[in-house]
Amino acid sequence: MRLPICTGFVVDDDADIRDALRVLLKSAGWGVESYADGPSFLTDYTKDRPGCVLLDVTMPGMSGLEVQSALNAQGLKIPVIFLTGHGDVPMAVKTTKAGAVDFLLKPFDPGLLLEQLRQVQLNHYEEQRASDEETAIRKRYASLSTRQREVMAQVVAGLSNKEIARQLGISHRTVEAHRNQIMFRMYAANLTELVKQSMLCIR
Repeated sequence: MRLPICTGFVVDDDADIRDALRVLLKSAGWGVESYADGPSFLTDYTKDRPGCVLLDVTMPGMSGLEVQSALNAQGLKIPVIFLTGHGDVPMAVKTTKAGAVDFLLKPFDPGLLLEQLRQVQLNHYEEQRASDEETAIRKRYASLSTRQREVMAQVVAGLSNKEIARQLGISHRTVEAHRNQIMFRMYAANLTELVKQSMLCIR
């Protein structure tokens, strides 16, 4: 399994912390982009970039909590890990409810942070794999003939071959032939798989 190349977006007003995180993330094969404040990061960041935001809570001007709120308001669903020297349980609960992956107190355990980042990579991998599979299913469905799509819709609705033949005004053997082709071309091993695939394709 080849994990995706991810970028750690380090947002912290402490230059020493930014430098330390840069070295740590690069040692794990991550790309790194560093920002001294939230607005600079929000201006630069564009959606759909696999990675994680390593976000300080207490910064001049815009706090880490406000940066997280801005990301959520813009629908930017990038994982966030808070790193702070001034956290408490209510704050940790609040950020987690808002979607944060973790809330680590400085000085943090580098091993724990790397473990969390690896999980972020695994999650990105699974999301990409699911997206690729959905794209493949839609392409296979698009390759079916109009008649095969009609038959498929009836099959996943639970109709028998005889019932489908009556509905479409074709022979039972023709329905059976279409059904076999549908299963083959959709790479569906059984009816359950075909029904799951149809949920992506048939509206």
